[in-house]
Amino acid sequence: MKMPMESDLKSLAGVIFDLDGTLVDSRLDFAAIRRELGCPGETGVLEFIEQLPAARQAQAHAVVLRHERQGAENARCMPGARECLAHFQQRGLPTAILTRNAREIASLTLDRLRMPIDRLIAREDAPPKPAPDGLLQIAREWGLPPSRLVYVGDFRFDLEAAHRAGMVACYYDPAGTRRFVQQADWWIQHLTSLTGSPTGA
Repeated sequence: MKMPMESDLKSLAGVIFDLDGTLVDSRLDFAAIRRELGCPGETGVLEFIEQLPAARQAQAHAVVLRHERQGAENARCMPGARECLAHFQQRGLPTAILTRNAREIASLTLDRLRMPIDRLIAREDAPPKPAPDGLLQIAREWGLPPSRLVYVGDFRFDLEAAHRAGMVACYYDPAGTRRFVQQADWWIQHLTSLTGSPTGA
């Protein structure tokens, strides 16, 4: 694990981001979602829903969508997110989002915040992270080798998916918890570190 160096950043051919907790703060209360669903803390919410009887799955998905929609309506850009995206636009690098959110929610968030992203892969489009399918789909569409792409996220599923896809796993850790730092190739506390500004200035 290391902070990305200028040489690392120059070698990038494209950048993929997680959405919640990475590009945006949607203030989602995951503990409340789990309580309402009866989902154990160690199990992913989507994985928990898949294990439910078919008759309960639609109701459970509706609970998640309700929380996600509220989050989309309250979402704010994370510090440095706009500057980071503008930097990659100026460099001519493609950008994408891979999220476990529903497509309608992710699209609502991006439209509200007017965030320029070239490609969005949501939970309807590919198996959810930590499966690498969505990341590999983006790499194929871009015609780029996964090794020249970085996936930026704030949770272990993001880092696991990046490694499985053969991409650089960048752990975004604004609070400096270092919780998942051992699973990361890069570690940043501010998104503008990806532009060559390690201090977040």
